[in-house]
Amino acid sequence: MPLTHSFQETIRARAQRDPAFREALFQEAMQGLLQGDVDYGRTALRTYINATIGFERLSEVLDRPPKSLMRMFGPRGNPTAENLMAVIHALQTETGVHLEIRAVASAA
Repeated sequence: MPLTHSFQETIRARAQRDPAFREALFQEAMQGLLQGDVDYGRTALRTYINATIGFERLSEVLDRPPKSLMRMFGPRGNPTAENLMAVIHALQTETGVHLEIRAVASAA
């Protein structure tokens, strides 16, 4: 039996109706970036953007071309720290999901 929705549509629908899922998506993306898995973190952040406000809205908020933002979070993207922080700030403001950073002592 063929799937009736694409993966992205399924993720977007779940993110729109489930605040805990939306928060987990954002947290997962940031965790990937902080742990040094930059490719995964970038891809997860792209998924979060698509599932929440989309690149068109992000483009409006940041006053940057949507294609440029898409490239930043694409397979070969490499956003500068300034651009990454601007995107994270915009996502927190637009989605209402705010990150809280805390230090945790290593178990090792």
